[in-house]
Amino acid sequence: MPRDIEPRLLRAFVAAAEELHFTRAAARLYVAQQALSRDVRRLERELGVELFVRTTRHVVLTGDGERLLPYARRVLDAQDELLAARAGEARPLLVDLNTAGMVSGRVLERARELAPGWELMARFESGLTRAAGEILGGRLDVSFGHVGGLAPVLRSGLEHQLVRYEPLAVLLPYDHPLAGRAEVTLDALAGESVYAGAGNPGTVEWTELARQLFAGRDITIAPPAPMAVGTEEFRRVMAKRRTPVLAVVDFPEMPGAVLRPLVGSVPGSPPVAPLAMVWRKGIKHPGVDALRAAATELAHEGGWLDLAPGSWVPGTVTGLMHGNPRS
Repeated sequence: MPRDIEPRLLRAFVAAAEELHFTRAAARLYVAQQALSRDVRRLERELGVELFVRTTRHVVLTGDGERLLPYARRVLDAQDELLAARAGEARPLLVDLNTAGMVSGRVLERARELAPGWELMARFESGLTRAAGEILGGRLDVSFGHVGGLAPVLRSGLEHQLVRYEPLAVLLPYDHPLAGRAEVTLDALAGESVYAGAGNPGTVEWTELARQLFAGRDITIAPPAPMAVGTEEFRRVMAKRRTPVLAVVDFPEMPGAVLRPLVGSVPGSPPVAPLAMVWRKGIKHPGVDALRAAATELAHEGGWLDLAPGSWVPGTVTGLMHGNPRS
């Protein structure tokens, strides 16, 4: 038995053991598959055991692999705690709120009250798909969005907590024929082209939610628009396009436009988007704990997780988040 084992080798083993697929495990660690396979083989040589049975179709843990897995996880957890204690806990926590004035901002505000001794820094950029890649790459700590619409390779490295079933809305030019209504039915949008971030690689999850919502309703997703950063640029671009925009009921006011709740065929049961808080697996920071506590508290106070019977939710939520606050 070796006296020392490099944590990198154990991390490669744990990823492969949890995914049982070397390509997905390599993507999860942001390394080449050949590098991950090389690390696993090196660990097997150092331990003198075979950890996996590999065929062209299947990857299966051996008995030695199954016995090693819980020990490897504990070693990596201890290493993560050590790194956090030395350098991570004192650093600011970077939180992506997507857009100012929404639910995520209320969660951050409450978290700052719960943990006044820690610096929780906000940024505002659109798209959970982009944010998830930055979280996994260590350039961002926390974000909010529709986690069910993320690619499995991104979800596998993340943890999440459901914060709210957000009622959906549509942002309309002030002189649009539907702008005078107090609420807009999905049927009323038939024949419309609605903007939902199509073509933006950072908002793939939102476009996918829209695709599911519009399916079979004669509503099309508007073609890509220039990527607008900030309220004024968003307003300017949308004013030129004059296209309805899929949003949520807490979307901030926009000059020249009106926000109207969407309703489905069942009264009192709106289509909703499951908003989740997302962070990297294994991160140790009191700010994450404060954000989770704030989200739980606000959801309880506001009934954010109460889902009316018959409400529309995206299919990707099934078995992933409904009634399950953590992945």
